Amino acid sequence: MDVVRNETFSGQDWALAEVERAHYEDCAFHDVDWSEAKLSGCTFTHCEFGNVRFNAAELTTCAITQSVVRRSSFFDATLTGCKLTGTQFLDCGLRPLTIDGGDWGFVSLRGANLTAAKLGGLKLREADLTNADLTRADLRGADLSHARLKDAVLKGADLRGADLDGVALRGVALDGAKIDLAQAALFATAHGAQVMG
Repeated sequence: MDVVRNETFSGQDWALAEVERAHYEDCAFHDVDWSEAKLSGCTFTHCEFGNVRFNAAELTTCAITQSVVRRSSFFDATLTGCKLTGTQFLDCGLRPLTIDGGDWGFVSLRGANLTAAKLGGLKLREADLTNADLTRADLRGADLSHARLKDAVLKGADLRGADLDGVALRGVALDGAKIDLAQAALFATAHGAQVMG
């Protein structure tokens, strides 16, 4: 497997590119345009992205792990079966974004605007969603176990079937959120109520 290591890419126009199984480690991408690109089976490990445009790009079974993504845009992008374990998103545009499965465990989305995002079935185990806006987000069946949701907004979100094990639910804005019966017991317990059988 050929791996590109310790390279810096700046100002590249890779719009509409079709890339398969490219592997990058400890690389930096600055002001790169990947708009409408198709990336398949690519891996980015310990990489840094700054002001990168993934607008309308399609990422399929790609892995962006232990990386930092700053001020980058994913407008109308589609991520299918991607692994983003341990990656930090800072000041990124993540709407509208289509996500179909994948593992986003330990990802940092602090303060991210994910209004109406479709995150159903996504693995977000131990993700940092502090201050994130998940208003009307679809989180059905998502794995949110031990995720950090302090000061997150989940108004109108659909949480049915989501795994909320180990999640501190106090202080989370949940007005109008859809939950199932098992979750209702969790919420009640979190707010000091005793659930009687």
